[in-house]
Amino acid sequence: MLTECDDLAAEVDELAQLCAGLSAEQWATPTDFYGWSPWDEVAHLCYFDETALLATRDAEAFAQHAAELMTLMNSGGHISAVARAHFGAMDGAALLARWQDTSHTLLGALRQRGPKDRLPWYGPSMSARSFATARLMETWAHGQDVWDAMGRTRTAAPRHRAIAHLGVSTLGWTFANRGLAVPGPLPWVELEAPVAGEAPWTWDEPSATDWLRGSALDFCLLVTQRRHRSDTALRWAGPTAEAWTQLAQCFAGPPADGPGPGVRRTRVVA
Repeated sequence: MLTECDDLAAEVDELAQLCAGLSAEQWATPTDFYGWSPWDEVAHLCYFDETALLATRDAEAFAQHAAELMTLMNSGGHISAVARAHFGAMDGAALLARWQDTSHTLLGALRQRGPKDRLPWYGPSMSARSFATARLMETWAHGQDVWDAMGRTRTAAPRHRAIAHLGVSTLGWTFANRGLAVPGPLPWVELEAPVAGEAPWTWDEPSATDWLRGSALDFCLLVTQRRHRSDTALRWAGPTAEAWTQLAQCFAGPPADGPGPGVRRTRVVA
């Protein structure tokens, strides 16, 4: 049984509860993520949950879809336009219902998989456990865009340790994806757990010279490129942490630049 599926289900439910209360005007409100609206954010999640479901059912059909999508992207297409065309004129409520249905069906398919079962995706295949974690990260990150646009704040939860772990484990990827070498020793990562009294979340070996510390929430916001490092309370030392906090990217795809200082902060919406 993939416990990550329970985490993903909780993340979907939390975002769905927020979106269920949106007015038609709020569904169309631009977020700070390339001006996408909450409708665009949910459409993006729904589209890739649908393709994820295809990956669990028919690897050959998924490979054909992935090749077609990559051809479109390489010719200058935009993924937001793909999702808009795919879901047409659905209003927010109809789109939300479709996403919830799709995500719950996907969860059912993933729960039938073993943690190490391989599933195709855009690029190398992934274990079912990594696949579920990637969907969790994607849902959390795009959900953050909606929370920000609505001027709402949220806290981290124990399930977000998987996102933090993904952030740490992709440190090398962040540099390799840009053709760079890791500039120094790996930092000791120590994050404040979201539950009071819980032991800190830690990775790598303790170091007095190479480290990164702060809250789990701030770290997740950084590695998903939802906040600039200066808009968090993270602290760090050493050459790797210094460079990593400028470039951190826990998601696949070409190198992406995160927001500038002060660009992605929670807004207050009247």
